[in-house]
Amino acid sequence: MKAFAAAALYAARRHAGQVRKGAAKEPYVNHVLEVAARLAEAHPEDEALLLGGLLHDIVEDTEGTEAEIAGLFGPEVAALVMEVTDDKSLPKPERKRLQAVHAPHRSDRAKRIKLADKASNLAAIVDSPPAWPLARKAEYLAWARQVTDPCRAASPALAAAFDAEAARLSRHLAEAEADPA
Repeated sequence: MKAFAAAALYAARRHAGQVRKGAAKEPYVNHVLEVAARLAEAHPEDEALLLGGLLHDIVEDTEGTEAEIAGLFGPEVAALVMEVTDDKSLPKPERKRLQAVHAPHRSDRAKRIKLADKASNLAAIVDSPPAWPLARKAEYLAWARQVTDPCRAASPALAAAFDAEAARLSRHLAEAEADPA
């Protein structure tokens, strides 16, 4: 529990000033806390997984480093974070393509983080919609399914939670398409 609290504080400090893309502009740290909560619901016994969920965007989206994470939370957690970290030197379309390509080859822990992360993102599109056209939201949903489909066996509970958020987003998109006002 001590490590979890320390990781939550570290994530909050590293993500300070960052906000989600949605209408509510909520603090970005809410996302990583939600990912960790989703992981804790399905796999409460796996501390490294929960820490990885809290820290999954540190290297990708902040000045935090793999070495810093390893020093604070151990090499196992740092390796997990790096396994789910995109190479930001690549163009965004390539990073997205590689997420789908590499998903089947990730560890079960990394697959679980991907399921929780994408479920959180789908929920955010419904609950605090970003200023995206409907087509972009639909494209995100299709891509999220490509990334998570090979991850499903790693956690049936997280796969079911992803499916629930995907269904909710699909309904949201259908309603918005039917009533564009």
